[in-house]
Amino acid sequence: MAKYIARRIIEAIPVIFGVSVLVFMLLHLIPGDPVTAILGERATPENVEAMRERLGLNKPLYEQYIIWVGNILQGDLGNTVRGNIPVANEIAARFPATVELSLAALFLSTIVGVPLGIISGIKRNSFIDTLTMFGALFGVSIPVFVLGLLLIFLFGVELGWLPFVGRLTSGISIERRTGLHLIDAILSGNPRGFKDALEHLILPTVTLATVSLAIIARITRSAMLEVLNQDYIRTARAKGLKGRQVIMTHAFRNALLPVVTIIGLSLGRLLSGAVLTETIFAWPGVGKWLFDSIIARDYPIVQSMTLLIALVFIVINLAVDLLYAVIDPRIRY
Repeated sequence: MAKYIARRIIEAIPVIFGVSVLVFMLLHLIPGDPVTAILGERATPENVEAMRERLGLNKPLYEQYIIWVGNILQGDLGNTVRGNIPVANEIAARFPATVELSLAALFLSTIVGVPLGIISGIKRNSFIDTLTMFGALFGVSIPVFVLGLLLIFLFGVELGWLPFVGRLTSGISIERRTGLHLIDAILSGNPRGFKDALEHLILPTVTLATVSLAIIARITRSAMLEVLNQDYIRTARAKGLKGRQVIMTHAFRNALLPVVTIIGLSLGRLLSGAVLTETIFAWPGVGKWLFDSIIARDYPIVQSMTLLIALVFIVINLAVDLLYAVIDPRIRY
């Protein structure tokens, strides 16, 4: 297993290198200039040239890339074009918010989507199956911004049950330890902060989890239908095993591989930043920040975040592959 992990880490190096080259070149080839975005179109040529020299944009592309990679290897992600703030500090401040929202959405998607998929697979073509698949189709089809605005209007404005802006109510603070408000509130013994953070988390979590929940339910149903038709399931039933034991021990465990795969991919997608969800709920994560940085041609932010997202997907894929061996003993690396 150690050799397999080491090989995967080595294989990840050219992937990250390829991503860095591709993103760097595309950012510099697309129309637009960060200097113009900063100084405006009426800036004098002298000011433009001075700013380009300060940002290092007057050097050849290959030289800019070498300097950037060299800084990355030294742990320096550079400074933002807008504000001249260290990118690493901004990521450290914003990424935990996205992580908390993404993990909450994935948790909700899994605990709801997997049971629904199992029930639909067992009761194929029944009313429950039809209702579940209709709900899954609705979840995949409805735009995130529409669902988010509907939830805000219903539960935030009309009923007034839940807050829908930011992570905490003004006046409530939580001692920062991990950056995850729920965990920090527990560690610091702050029940009021925990309750407020949880209330702020509900609506964006439901909005973000809808698509993943629908996909997980559909994949689980398909995997269960395939497994339930296998000979060993019929043998287990012929031996007199109880229905629940057949479903959970024999069927569901063998159907887990595609389910685990889609859950891992969903986590990577969620962590990459839910731009619309974070924008609608004014959630201070990396999604909206990255989108604004692309518009403003803030190269250090976009390049650093792209590498971070690629690294997240690589780590998640490795974890999913390792889980395969735990779920199915027949798999050996």
